[in-house]
Amino acid sequence: MSIPVLLISMLLFFVLFFGIGFLLNMILRQTWVMTILYPLICVLIVDKVSIWDYFRNPSGSLASLTNHFSALGKADMIILTTGLAGAILSGVIIKSLRQKGYQMF
Repeated sequence: MSIPVLLISMLLFFVLFFGIGFLLNMILRQTWVMTILYPLICVLIVDKVSIWDYFRNPSGSLASLTNHFSALGKADMIILTTGLAGAILSGVIIKSLRQKGYQMF
């Protein structure tokens, strides 16, 4: 992956998860909701196993998940980490706005 593609992907994931987290925090009034949901979204992005397989065959599904996560490249891990940073920053921003008296929804 080239450097410009990596930088654009990082920016897109950061903005995407910041925006989704900000909106969810406003609507649900729970500051860290996206930070909690982000690992589940990462599992859905990385693993190609159906959600129902985690209930039907948990050991095989988790083994597949660990194989897929270990096979990720450095660029993919950097992109997923910037998405997590966006989700965390959305919680920090919402919390600081609420402390300053702004009430969203």
